[in-house]
Amino acid sequence: MQFLPRLGADDRFALDDLYQAYATALDEQRYDDWPGFFRDDALYRIVPKDNFDLQLPIALMHCEGRLMMADRVTAIKEAAMIRPRHLRRFVTPARLAGAEGELLRVRANVLLVETLHHQSTRLVLSGVYHDLVERNGEGFRLAERICVYDSLLLPDSVVEPV
Repeated sequence: MQFLPRLGADDRFALDDLYQAYATALDEQRYDDWPGFFRDDALYRIVPKDNFDLQLPIALMHCEGRLMMADRVTAIKEAAMIRPRHLRRFVTPARLAGAEGELLRVRANVLLVETLHHQSTRLVLSGVYHDLVERNGEGFRLAERICVYDSLLLPDSVVEPV
C-alpha cells in the first residue's frame, strides 16, 4: 500500500481553491495570471494519453518555466488568430496520489468545452491533470502540470492552456 499524505481541512480547501482559481482565470481569459499558478521552474505539458503511457516526448504544448509560459501568453494575446469562442474548464476535486519529497502528487479530471456564437457547445477534450504541487507560505503552487488528454484526435486546435 502506498503512503498517501493527509491534509487537514484548511489545506484541502486551499488545494481545491488553487484548482478552481486556475480554471476560472483561464475561463475568464485572464492569461497574464496563468504563470502565477506555477513555480518559476515549473513544467507544463499537454500530452495525448498514448504518448504519456509510452513516455514519448511529443506534446501538444510544452513550457519549461514561467518565462516560457509568459511567452505562450504573449502568443495567445498578440499572435494567435482564432475565431471568437468561449472555453470552459470543468475540474473535479483534487485527489492525493502520493508524495515526492516535499511535493504532493495530485490528480484531477478535467473537461474542456468550447462554445462558438450560434453553435452548440462541444467537447474539446477530456483528460486528467497529473500534478506535482508545492506547499509554500501562501498556500499551494504547481511545480508540474501534465494534462493528459484521452483521445488522439481533437475537434479543434488547442492554443490556450487547459
